[in-house]
Amino acid sequence: MRTLVPALALSLALVACSSEPDTPNAADPPAATQDVPEADPRPSPLATPTPSAAPTPLPSAEQPATGTSLSSPPPPGKTLALEGLGTLRIGAAVPRGGSWAERGAQIDGDCRTVSSPSYPGVYAIVSGGKVRRITVGERSDVRLIEGIGVGASEREVKRAFAGFREAPHEYEGAPAKYLTAPNARRGEPALRFEIGQDRKVSLIHVGTMPVLGYVEGCA
Repeated sequence: MRTLVPALALSLALVACSSEPDTPNAADPPAATQDVPEADPRPSPLATPTPSAAPTPLPSAEQPATGTSLSSPPPPGKTLALEGLGTLRIGAAVPRGGSWAERGAQIDGDCRTVSSPSYPGVYAIVSGGKVRRITVGERSDVRLIEGIGVGASEREVKRAFAGFREAPHEYEGAPAKYLTAPNARRGEPALRFEIGQDRKVSLIHVGTMPVLGYVEGCA
């Protein structure tokens, strides 16, 4: 009986120990925890919007299309205007003492042609003692202030001078043509282009009707 009491006490102690919850081992590393940053009580600034790329401008009707461009500006002293070319003025007599003079064969009558070595490829028609037309042809570097010269395309001409009247060419088939400024009918100094079959400018005339419309020199 005396030996049973210690044994019973040992058994009860073991049962009590097994019923207690496990305590964490001090040697075990603590479980990893994720730090959560504290909320900043100050309001965050608004995000600055990213500027979008500037839209590509649509091509203007005043601008040449891709692949084409107007000729460069004329050299100094080589600008053909409605008033004339250099000292040669539409509606005025040929300047005396200058380089403009009759050269080559002339037809009988009042109509004469004059030219100048300073302006190769250019001639003027004189009628009634006054300059009525100036014509710019091949080999000439004379151009209009808009940059149009012999060799420019019909498209360039129409882009720079809208509303010109079209007429079939007298000596060449289509698409060759004449392009004449509408104010020519009123007898004012006006502009007239001859367009070849290659759709390029072959001649440029400035003057007054009817001489402006002559198709062959003084005729």
